[in-house]
Amino acid sequence: MDRDPSEEDSMADLSFEAESPVLPPDELLEGLPSYDWLLQGRERQVFFPPLEALGRSQEPACWSSVLEHRVPVVTEEVAREALLSFVNSHCCYSSAAAGNLIIQELRQQTLCRYRLETFSESRVSEWTFQPVTNHSVDGPQRGTSPRLWDMKVQVPPMFQEDTRKLQVPHSSLVKECHKCHGRGRYKCSGCHGAGMVRCSSCSGTKRKAKQPRRCHLCSGSGRRRCSTCSGRGNKTCATCKGERKLEHFVQLVIMWKNSLFEFMSPHHLHCPKELLAKARGENLFRDENATVYPIVDFPLQDISLASQRGIEEHSTMLASRARILQQRQTIELIPITEVHYWYQGKTSVYYIYGTDHQVYVADYPERYCCGCTIL
Repeated sequence: MDRDPSEEDSMADLSFEAESPVLPPDELLEGLPSYDWLLQGRERQVFFPPLEALGRSQEPACWSSVLEHRVPVVTEEVAREALLSFVNSHCCYSSAAAGNLIIQELRQQTLCRYRLETFSESRVSEWTFQPVTNHSVDGPQRGTSPRLWDMKVQVPPMFQEDTRKLQVPHSSLVKECHKCHGRGRYKCSGCHGAGMVRCSSCSGTKRKAKQPRRCHLCSGSGRRRCSTCSGRGNKTCATCKGERKLEHFVQLVIMWKNSLFEFMSPHHLHCPKELLAKARGENLFRDENATVYPIVDFPLQDISLASQRGIEEHSTMLASRARILQQRQTIELIPITEVHYWYQGKTSVYYIYGTDHQVYVADYPERYCCGCTIL
């Protein structure tokens, strides 16, 4: 492919540069008016949220209804139906054992699960850049940049995480691209600007070894067009996209996070904690506000202590780097039944947990795989 003569004249001036975008040099960031509060050097900076007054005062709760609350009793019929439903959902489990085993004892109890959710917003600033196009540049000449916490944004629905990036008004400046030095292109590192490379088939000898005919890939020239630059000898600068100039500006990054603290009342069951953590429960208590207060005088002292610990942890973790928008704490009753059964001379146990009667069985008596019994 023929190259423009003007390109050949300037080819020697093009340098080999890495094409991955990088932050602009420090000298580009010096002397910008009113930006000291935005950035210190080139690093991302976190901004402390403004102090706000606490929400409503703590209201005493009455726990008498909690003591009187009862979950439906799991009968022998319900226990067997739950096991059959579980077995039918697993292709390698035989339903014969579930239908024929003898249930000896049902031990029922309820666990309390405390959960605290804290929805917070944090803001950081960072320098970034983009190629200059035809859009107008919003620089300091148009006014003073607002403080980051003064910028108004639409908050997503509570407890739904999201991230948003916004350009800070009046923070832009235009400079020539620091990677290609304003040329808009690089000398190709594959062919060193020549547009042609040695033929990989004949290694530049014009003929293949032990063959009298000329190489068909390079037509006997010993060289082929560079595939990296398509024979042009140069490539468009990946940083400025060939525009030669960059618009540098301060970018506001807003992150909404939902922090979670969970606690399950102590128990001595052999049911995995991860299953109980996901179990459906019956709601006993729900408190949602801008800030919530520790639960006091709950019949189970462990729940009161967990509430205090969770609120303290979230407050300590978020106080210096985020603004708490909303908190929600709940207490749920998780019913769990330990089913003792006898089958073919052996006794064993399975568990029914949650209000939707999920089943956990560690050692089901009849399991199959590919039609073969696992001994």
